[in-house]
Amino acid sequence: MISKWQWLLTQLTRTLWVRASLYAVFAVAAALLSVLAQQLLPTTLPITIGADAVDRILDILASSMLAVTTFSLSVMVAAYSAATANVTPRATRLLMQDTTTQNVLGTFIGAFLFSLVGLVALSTKAYDENGRVLLFAVTLVVIVLIVVTILRWIDHLSRFGRVGETTARVEAVTSNALVDRIANPCLGARQLDPNGIPRQATPLYPQHSLYLQHLDVGALADCAEAHSLRLYVVVLPGNFVHPASPLLWFEGDADEAAQARLRECFTLGDLRSFDQDPRFGLAVLSEIASRALSPAVNDPGTAIDILSRGVRLLSAWVDYHEPEPDTVCYPQVWVPALTLDDLFDDLFGPIVRDGAGRVDVQLRLAKALQALAARDERFLQPAQRLGAAVRALAEHAMVLEADRQRVLAAVDRIGQH
Repeated sequence: MISKWQWLLTQLTRTLWVRASLYAVFAVAAALLSVLAQQLLPTTLPITIGADAVDRILDILASSMLAVTTFSLSVMVAAYSAATANVTPRATRLLMQDTTTQNVLGTFIGAFLFSLVGLVALSTKAYDENGRVLLFAVTLVVIVLIVVTILRWIDHLSRFGRVGETTARVEAVTSNALVDRIANPCLGARQLDPNGIPRQATPLYPQHSLYLQHLDVGALADCAEAHSLRLYVVVLPGNFVHPASPLLWFEGDADEAAQARLRECFTLGDLRSFDQDPRFGLAVLSEIASRALSPAVNDPGTAIDILSRGVRLLSAWVDYHEPEPDTVCYPQVWVPALTLDDLFDDLFGPIVRDGAGRVDVQLRLAKALQALAARDERFLQPAQRLGAAVRALAEHAMVLEADRQRVLAAVDRIGQH
């Protein structure tokens, strides 16, 4: 559980321009520090470096790094376009947060600026003999760094933007969000009973129609303690909120300032976020499978792969337990819990619908539901419910009677050991 400002800082550090700017600052500093460091060296070093030698190397670096940066940007944009067309636009944001790509571009931009600043300093005769030796040594380090970065970039480009690699990214970020929610079932608060909100409680409405991206339960608890409130949150990260539906109900007296402070605990945005919203990750995986099952793509193997990843993800739910009263961090706040029905519907629901006519997909879907039902008794009810939907669709969508009977037999085995 992180605060709103920690979450916003995390989002900022995931952007390309921040990381590239840091590399640029370090590169410029490295070039200028040689001017200062030359004053600390002995009067004469045993090595002599001609100004033309360093100037020629820096000129090559400056021209080549500018071209490589431009090429890398075009490759990056092409990978984003490929992921948007072949996977889903919702997964493109994960590619935009790829640290390897950001480090590569930052290195190339930093090397270009280092060379440019070095050339300017040499042309103004800011370096003496010792300074040129230092600049040459730093240049050699930069060259080694560039070579290593290019080798990593070549290896990374062989996978970047591909369907399998992008799907693995979605699975990883969904797993992190789901494991975090299992460890903190209600984000550290008490579990909300929808029928347990007091009648005298007052609703607090949002001022805009946006998605809830992050919920700062710690800040809510601080506000509740400061104003002697009891807060009943009725939305979770990922929910679409609007001024006609409350964010929470509060019991106690809260003036306009207190209500404004409560609203600040809800970070709203145009798009859903993966961090506190495992349902979004499951929905994105399902969207990848649905696109793979479309007639334009016709890739049932990707849908089957999504089903396998879904079994791995939902299997972590066996460790889920409702929060005990003595383990709650924020006893003055109530937050609704995730439900297995919602998780199953987010992941399997669209695949049940879009793969209704594919015997291979429906068989693997029935096996996935059977595997989960055998793992934990809590999975049995949602698995059988979706199995009934598979049965109903198979009876109408399956053309061959033999395929229909195979699917129905697989569905009947859900829940059997």
